[in-house]
Amino acid sequence: MITLKGRRVTKSVEPVTGFTILDLALKAEVDWGFSCMRGTCSRCRCQVSEGMEHLNAPTDEELDNLEPEELEQGFRLGCQAKVKSEGAIAVAHKPYF
Repeated sequence: MITLKGRRVTKSVEPVTGFTILDLALKAEVDWGFSCMRGTCSRCRCQVSEGMEHLNAPTDEELDNLEPEELEQGFRLGCQAKVKSEGAIAVAHKPYF
């Protein structure tokens, strides 16, 4: 199960391999901000508190837009973080603004 915490809406949904955190949030109608879906605007920034091992490694876009300290603290871009395996995942939308 994946728990998605938006600004006002929190939902738990079944993870779908190959889908991004943003894909799942939009499908579940969780209030998740975004602009570009290409990893350049960083509006979909989120923090993974559980299940990082079930997501792909950070992409080049994430390495370019997130500080190393942010990555160490579990921050990812929702449009880049893809589910790679089933398991418990907990993610909260944490935009800069």
